[in-house]
Amino acid sequence: MARHINYKERRTFAKKAEEFKKFQEQIGHTFNNEKLLYQAFTHSSYVNEHRKKPYEDNERLEFLGDAVLELTISQYLYKKYPMMSEGELTKLRAAIVCEPSLVAFANQLSFGNLVLLGKGEEMTGGRARPALLADVFEAFIGALYLDQGLESVVEFLDHYVIPKVDEGAFSHVMDFKSQLQELVQRDTKGSLEYKILQEKGPAHNREFVSTVSLNGEVFGTGSGKSKKEAEQHAAQEALSKLQHIRK
Repeated sequence: MARHINYKERRTFAKKAEEFKKFQEQIGHTFNNEKLLYQAFTHSSYVNEHRKKPYEDNERLEFLGDAVLELTISQYLYKKYPMMSEGELTKLRAAIVCEPSLVAFANQLSFGNLVLLGKGEEMTGGRARPALLADVFEAFIGALYLDQGLESVVEFLDHYVIPKVDEGAFSHVMDFKSQLQELVQRDTKGSLEYKILQEKGPAHNREFVSTVSLNGEVFGTGSGKSKKEAEQHAAQEALSKLQHIRK
């Protein structure tokens, strides 16, 4: 019986080793210390069921990864949005590193398939549990930091997290109108004007189109489910254009 279990374990680890190899190829980062990578994906329930073996769970790496993630995201936002106040930056960072966002990032790379789980946790759907996936993502960031340093973490985030920020996935917590107003007041003597150009669709599903002009010249156009949302999107486009001109 013991021989059968050992054989099954060997097969399981051979399969996992292949999965981790493909994962590293996918993300473009090969770990120098693969034990760190395995630890990042090892849940405490797995360790509890293998007490006689030297496995470590990912909880300490999660603690470290949480801090590394906050630092790297803070640095990016500080440089990317010079017009944002401290309060706005804090709010945006919180939206990026909150559990639902981390789960989305983890699912993007199928982290759930790589996790080493105990049988009980597996049977109760742990592989898809949001809190577990968010923790694994943070643990992976911690492992990558220990293995390769901050630069590799930044490179990884540039591929899998930052594009979501740039695409506007978190624009609902960003006040682009205030940023635009501050930029204009600081750099020019012009005045901003917002206009609603269009209202379309049925009453229960309205869409508004807005423009924002600086001294009569249109710098941004945006649409949204409300006038406020349309104006925010117009301000976002104008802000991007004006910041590009300043560079």
